[in-house]
Amino acid sequence: MTADLTRWLWTAVAVALWLGLIGLTVWRVRAAAKKAAEQARALAEAAGEDAVLIAFASQTGFGEELAWMTARALGDGGVGARITSFADLDLETLKGARRLLVIASTTGEGDAPDGAARFVRQVMKGEADLSHLSYGLLALGDRSYDAYCSFGHAVGDWLDGCGAQTLFDRVEVDNGDAGAIRHWQHQLNQITGSTAAPDWTPPAYDRWRLVERSLLNAGSPGGQAWHLAFEPIDHAPDWAAGDIAEVGLPVRDGEQPASREYSVASLPSDGRVEFCIRLMTQPDGTRGLASGWLTQEAQIGDEIAMRVRANRGFHAPPPEAPIILIGNGTGIAGLRGHLKARARHEKTGGAWLLFGERTRAHDAVYDADLQAWLASGALTRLDRAFSRDGGENRYVQSLVAEHARPMADWVDRGAYVYVCGSLEGMSKGVHAALEAALGEERLMRLTETGRYRRDVY
Repeated sequence: MTADLTRWLWTAVAVALWLGLIGLTVWRVRAAAKKAAEQARALAEAAGEDAVLIAFASQTGFGEELAWMTARALGDGGVGARITSFADLDLETLKGARRLLVIASTTGEGDAPDGAARFVRQVMKGEADLSHLSYGLLALGDRSYDAYCSFGHAVGDWLDGCGAQTLFDRVEVDNGDAGAIRHWQHQLNQITGSTAAPDWTPPAYDRWRLVERSLLNAGSPGGQAWHLAFEPIDHAPDWAAGDIAEVGLPVRDGEQPASREYSVASLPSDGRVEFCIRLMTQPDGTRGLASGWLTQEAQIGDEIAMRVRANRGFHAPPPEAPIILIGNGTGIAGLRGHLKARARHEKTGGAWLLFGERTRAHDAVYDADLQAWLASGALTRLDRAFSRDGGENRYVQSLVAEHARPMADWVDRGAYVYVCGSLEGMSKGVHAALEAALGEERLMRLTETGRYRRDVY
């Protein structure tokens, strides 16, 4: 066999494997969507006309997860339920329901999740007669913010103003507090009449092993940013670009601290889950509980508890649609996952990354990846701003303003806009820059149609 023929055969094998990988990835995404749709149909069919309507507004996927747990709890108690996102909720649906359970997250400084934007603007701005409706409310929030659970309360206040009656007092959940969630579960007993239902158990963590850790920005004037990689020990769970990993923290002083969530920077086909984590430090020099443990204390080979949770609100658009990725700092993690997913398709609508960090010399993180994607065409355009290097465009929102015209052109072609990174400063600045570039009304329409998505923290 000639050398040329041998090379041709190996090339054919590689192409076949690559096409098979793409097919498997597409099948996994479609299978997950089909499973969720089948579950919703099964619940609705079993419920009949007396179904309890469960409406969720979720920014990171946790609210949606609680909605499904609520539906299953009602089903176990003999009460049917049907689930809808606030993105699909309308006044006619509310008028057709007799009982309603609302699970509403608050994001940012008291804002509604992006998926609820249409409902807030088109439904909650008006009045309606919902005196036939009884409802219960689970408000998710974070007490470290002044506007704690404010969107959940806004929904409750609007329902009260429309004449709806409460099934029980509002339940507030601070950062996924297990006790508050158990209280919600027990309140459901007023609907099912069951008193023997066991407490919900938290979703099981998988076992992972730390296999790689490297400093990404040695010498940076900002905090250290670390690349970490974990391989599964028992089995390889499935996930999609945009999903979130929940890491269980070690027990200290006899107490189990709350878990931490991180944007995933890899895909299942990588065989491992990867993160970009910044070491957080307090003014007194104390390291962050989670970031200090993961980036400084845990040893290569150590086992950790972790699960990857679906975050449908930040999932990828169709590959043929253009995508604009905007972020800063460790927000590169969630955007990197999307670029990895794009790189697995031969033809896409194009990808544009606008990113901000401190210095080009020290903080051009994942630059080798970005340059490779530029060369392959997976990344169409790259613009970066470095705040400590001086110049006019020092922050990523400045890049948005500078490139307003081509950004509007991309949106005209059907582009989706994804923002990942810090809530304070970056996301607000980017939002204002996008409003100036596209117009407030147009940006609102992008939000309502799911073409403007954010994963900010």
